[in-house]
Amino acid sequence: MPRLLMVDNLAHTYPDGTRALRGVSLALNRGEILSIIGLSGAGKSTLLRCINGLVRPTEGSVEFDGRTVDWDAGSLRHLRRMIAMIFQHFNLIGNLSVLSNVLMGRLSYQSCLMQPFYSFSKRDREIAAAALDKIGLLNEWDKRASELSGGQQQRVGVARALAQEPRLLLADEPVSSLDPLTADTVLGHFVKIVRKEKLATLMNLHAVELARKYSDRILGVREGQCVWQGLPDELTTAVLKSIYGEEYDG
Repeated sequence: MPRLLMVDNLAHTYPDGTRALRGVSLALNRGEILSIIGLSGAGKSTLLRCINGLVRPTEGSVEFDGRTVDWDAGSLRHLRRMIAMIFQHFNLIGNLSVLSNVLMGRLSYQSCLMQPFYSFSKRDREIAAAALDKIGLLNEWDKRASELSGGQQQRVGVARALAQEPRLLLADEPVSSLDPLTADTVLGHFVKIVRKEKLATLMNLHAVELARKYSDRILGVREGQCVWQGLPDELTTAVLKSIYGEEYDG
């Protein structure tokens, strides 16, 4: 399977001296779903932010679609257009309509001069409407985002990411703010879409059972280091203790 993303020996230390990442390496193939699990503060979010260029690593390299990221402005613009992010807390603008929120995924295709005017083309609107249709909220397009339930708002976040027409989806704890049943439903629908679209997906997950259920491979991170990589059915209690500590009771 063709490789899309290569992360090699990635490390990051914040200005206050916190070592968030310590030599993390991973590879992601096109169309593959890789989940990252670990304790809060293990470095999972920093890893995603290094991959999409929001945080510059202090060591190591990121190669995306055959190009090494060199951290200049042009390279980062290209990277952020090709990589879409889904956030834990939705990051929607509550007083705007559902469609307007999804259209934000098209901003990277506008010139810098036009971006402040939020002037979208007919094609942009068609792409946004198609994304809403995929996640089952096309009929809610004119509602304010704040009127939706938490599960619906996260689905709008997914639609916004799809409207970007990315090559890679990053999801940072995308369902951890939802109740367990809604989380399973939303993540299941999300995974069904990305498999149909053959979109490579890298996601941080808090719930081990969801990682097992919806991933092709799983990576375990502890104190900024990758301590395990493998298949979902290889995620034994012993492995989980190596990731979460001996107090893990599964």
